[in-house]
This record gives sequence, C-alpha cells and structure tokens, in this order.
Amino acid sequence: MIRLLPTRFGAARHWLGAALVVFGLSAEADLRLQADDQELTAAQQQLTRQLLDEVSALLPPAMLERLDRTVTVSWSQRLPQQVMGRATPRDRILLNQRWLGALLENPQAANLPGRLHASLRQELQATLIHELAHLYDREAVWSVEQQRQIRQCRARLDSSGPVGLLAGCRGQAERRFTFSDSPRLLDLAGWPQRVSSRGQREQFNHQHLRSPDSYELHDPQEFVAVNLEYFLLDAEYGCRRPALAAYFREHFGWQPEHSRPCQSRLPYLNASLDKEHNALAWLEPERIYQVHYLLAEPDQSWAGRWGHSMLRLVICAPGRPAGPDCLLDLQHHLVLSYRAFVDDLQLSSWDGLTGVYPSRLFILPLQRVVDEYTRTELRSLSSVPLDLDRQQISQLAQGAATQHWSYDGTYYFVGNNCAVETLKLLRSGSNHPQLQELDSQTPVGLLQLMQAWGLADTSPLDDRQRAMRLGYYFDSYRDRYQQLFARIRQPLQLTSEDFSDWLAMDAGQRNPYLDNQDQAVTAALLLLEQAALRQHVQHIQQDLKQRYLSGRDGTAALTEAGQLMQTMLEDGSFLSRPADLLEVGYGLPLPQDWAGLDDAAQQRYSGLLEISELLAEQLPELLNHQQRTELAGIEANIELLGSRLRQLHREAGGLLLP
Repeated sequence: MIRLLPTRFGAARHWLGAALVVFGLSAEADLRLQADDQELTAAQQQLTRQLLDEVSALLPPAMLERLDRTVTVSWSQRLPQQVMGRATPRDRILLNQRWLGALLENPQAANLPGRLHASLRQELQATLIHELAHLYDREAVWSVEQQRQIRQCRARLDSSGPVGLLAGCRGQAERRFTFSDSPRLLDLAGWPQRVSSRGQREQFNHQHLRSPDSYELHDPQEFVAVNLEYFLLDAEYGCRRPALAAYFREHFGWQPEHSRPCQSRLPYLNASLDKEHNALAWLEPERIYQVHYLLAEPDQSWAGRWGHSMLRLVICAPGRPAGPDCLLDLQHHLVLSYRAFVDDLQLSSWDGLTGVYPSRLFILPLQRVVDEYTRTELRSLSSVPLDLDRQQISQLAQGAATQHWSYDGTYYFVGNNCAVETLKLLRSGSNHPQLQELDSQTPVGLLQLMQAWGLADTSPLDDRQRAMRLGYYFDSYRDRYQQLFARIRQPLQLTSEDFSDWLAMDAGQRNPYLDNQDQAVTAALLLLEQAALRQHVQHIQQDLKQRYLSGRDGTAALTEAGQLMQTMLEDGSFLSRPADLLEVGYGLPLPQDWAGLDDAAQQRYSGLLEISELLAEQLPELLNHQQRTELAGIEANIELLGSRLRQLHREAGGLLLP
C-alpha cells in the first residue's frame, strides 16, 4: 500500500476549503468513485460498479463530504501478485486484476490464506477504504472551533505558561493530518507522549499483540487506514477495540448500522496462580467505585529503591451500590501493576538499565499484592484516591483491559519504569486533561505531582489508624515485628533495638530465650519465629536460583529442580502475556472466545501448580547442611513455642487453642 502524494491542485483546493470554512461559508462536497472500465466486459463493468457503490455506502457521510473529488478506480495487471491494490498520484486507485476473474466467478468467495478479511470481496472493499482513508487523513481542513483553538494555542506560546502545555500547543498548531496526528488517537493507537520528552511521542508501537494487521504498526497514518477498514467492515470492531471505535464514532458523529452491542464486562487473566481463583476473570467497569494510586514505599533493593507505582480498582461487591462501603470489599479489589517480566530467574540491575526485560500489565487481586509487599518485602502500601469521574473510570478500565491483551513493552529502571507506565495508562485510559501535563519518572514524584495538581487526595492518610481501618494504608509487617520485638526486649534482657538483629541470629542462638512463662511474650516470640521461617525460605529460594544459574552445583537433584524452575518460568509466561492463549482474532476476546480461552488457561494453570508442588517436594533434597539445620531449628522453635502457648492459655483458664 502506497500513500497518495498531494498534487499542487489538491493543495490549492485544501486551502480554499479551509478559507471557506473559516469565513462561515459552505461548499458542496461529495466523493465520487469512478470506474475506469473501458477495457472490461459488461459483466466485469457491472461487478466493478457494484463494488464501488458498496464502498461508497460504507463510508461515513462526513468523509464523503470532505473528500470533494472524483477518484478513479481501475484494474491493473502490473501490480505484484501479493498486492491487492495501490494508490497513485492524481486521485487514482489500482486494484489487482488477478482477483477480478475469481470475484466474478464467485462473488461470495472465501478469502485466501494469508488475507485478513472474511472474503475476497471484503478484502477488495478494505483495500479501497484503506486508500481513501489516506486521502481523508490528508484533508486537514480546520473547522471554526479548531481555528479558535489554534489562535488560543499561539497566544499561549507567547505566555509564560507551563512548558508541557506550550509543547502541546505547538503540536496542535502544526497539525498536518485529519486523523493520524490527533493526540487522542495517538494515545489510543500506541504512540503515547513520552514522559520527560515534552511534545515527543514514543518511537515504536508496543501494542502489537492481537493486532488485526501488523501493517498498522508501521506508522500512525497506516494505523488509521487499517483501523478504518475494520471500523467500517467488522460489526465486532466496537467490542474488540472499544476505545478506538468510540474515537471514530465521535470524530464522524456517526457509526456503522451493523455495529453490534457489546458485553460490559471485560475479560482478563488472573496472574496470581491461586487455586481459589479461576484463571479467566472479568472486570466490570460499572462496579468500580474509585481508582486509587497505590504506592509501595521504597526499600534498599536496586529495583525497589524508588518505590513502586500501581493502580488500585476499588470494586464493589455484587449487588452493592457504588459508595464508600465498597472500600471494605477488599476481596473484590484489583491492582493494575506494570512489572518487569523476568524469565532468567533473577533480576539484573544492568539488564534493567539496558532494557532487557519486557514490561507487561498484570491484573492481580489486591490481597495478593498486599501480602507480597507487607509480609514478604516488608514494605507498606499507601492507597490514594484519584479525582476521576465515572466516564474517566470506565475509560481507564477499558484502557487497562486493552493493554493487558495487547501491550508488550520494554522495562527500564530509568526511563520506562512502573511510574512512567502507570502515568501513560492514566493519560491514555482516562483522557483526563490535567494528566497530560504531568511528567515524572519516579513513583513518589508522580504522587506528589498529582497531589499538587489536585488529582490525588492524600488526606485519608493523615490519620494513620483510621487509614489502616478503612483500607487506605496497609502497614508493613516490619512495623509489627518491631513492636513485637519491643515487647520481648526487656523481659529477655536483649541489648539490640532492631528486630532484624534478632532474626539474623541462628535458630539455635534464639532457642535459650524461648523458655518463658509470660503468655504475651511467648505469643510475640512465636510470631517472630514465623517471620524468621519466612525470611529463611526466601534466602533458600534465592540461593537455589543463583546456584542453578551459575552452575556451581551440578548435582542431579539441583539440575532436575533447575529444569523444573526453568519450565515453570517458560510455561508461566502466559500469565503476563495472555494473548499467547489465543490463536485467532484481535483486540479484546469476545464471548465466543471465552470458553476456549478459559479451558486453555485452566490447563496451563494446572500444569504450573503441578510443577510448583514437585518443586516443594524436592526442596529438602536441595538444601545444603547449614540450610537444612537452620530450617529444622526454626521449625523446632515454632513447635516449642506453639505447645507452650497452648499450655499457658489453658493454665490461664482460656479455651483450648489448636
């Protein structure tokens, strides 16, 4: 497909049309598709005219009016065999004559392998629509309202307004296309504005999974042409790409008559790998009460030293009306989290700087995320409400579902990290005008900016206890462990002031301190010993990964376990790239896809759970003597403390503890 080049006459007509619109005049405009059929038989002539009439009937009225010209369509024997059609200068479109005979012989012939539309006739219709879309895209005739906006932009260019706003005005004032340079279209299409590069767009389109035609990724002009094909020809386009379909409908003030109604719920793959949750689940935008910015506090690790940005969807329980009570429906809340998908068993700081890791959008249950950060990583979570209206929340949910199935970006610790990805999703998803002006590459910095612009309300965090009770703040277990340690310091006459020093001791070193008859002290010791077990298991897992990667240990058991770990990571990649479960179709999976999708996901889920159980069974055989001794010591301490706590409870006249 070759883009049409504007002729001198076309440029003159363009500016004449603009002048007529600006001065409030009107000019009759109508597209005329004319067949060059002098060398065709009567049957071929009739078929060609039918094809052109069908395409004219498919086009939006606004597009017909804007394309004020005659476009000649002819069949050519000079096109390469694989090319369906091609536009040339002077408003002419060529169709490949090799398909004319097949179309005449069987007007409803199925499409050939490798073609994307349902039939040969529809493929030829799409070819004409595609080339006409390029013509229309170049008709950047400004309306009165657009002219007013340009004047305002130019006035602001001379003012002392925010730098980001001025950059956006420059882009609008220099607009060259009707469609493909629209900021909103570019956001939805996969060329969002780059963070920390005012006015510039992403160079590559990473929304390439489940694409109807990879040619759309070539540039925004081709994206518009390809998607206009499907908007006009595919009755399911509005369900597969709802945000783009809404953009086209708004642009033309019109929609195809054959557009089908869509399910309101949006499918997603639950990446938590939990037996209690189905693999395939549904996001229902109408049940979302609020969207929160979920911030994991920084820690000392390379990847976590700036914190982690996420979005929390506060989803009401079924049947509950949207309101503050939905904040307590924690089991229904979901988290949108961009993460570096690591398939080499470790997180390398160098790879994170050079962009080795894919960046993908995970949709996870809130409780899974809370446990991961507060219990395992010992980091607190702050949940800050964002100022989004109902339409913006619904659009954000659609955008997140689209990203979940289509996006496969590149993760950089600096430049395209969780904060950058989250900001881009907020911009393109909600279309909130103030978000377009924000610019931050750090999670904490992004929160501070949104707070300063009135987009984030941090006041629910002012009262820490109330925030914890209502689910605005999830405290790190570090604070709880420190409180427990403070309770045992004096009775046990410990000199250290930090609980981490206690956990750093060997189980055998802690054992003499466990002989205590105080029920509260014994309970605190039990909880701290359970924390020591969790920490020790983490160290074992990390050590096994490093031993497997480095090849330091060549034992058969470790080799087998390493293979299992590698298999689990490779087979588990579908959790971050659910598009791999679907062989056909594009965009969001539709109801007809759900049954097969659920079966495939559940089968893969079961396989991963089996591998996980095998790894757990092999764990004791993989430990070295020191690890095995420490693990046995911690388990013995836990058993001793549990038994003593039950005894003290009985002696105090309480109910029998399990």
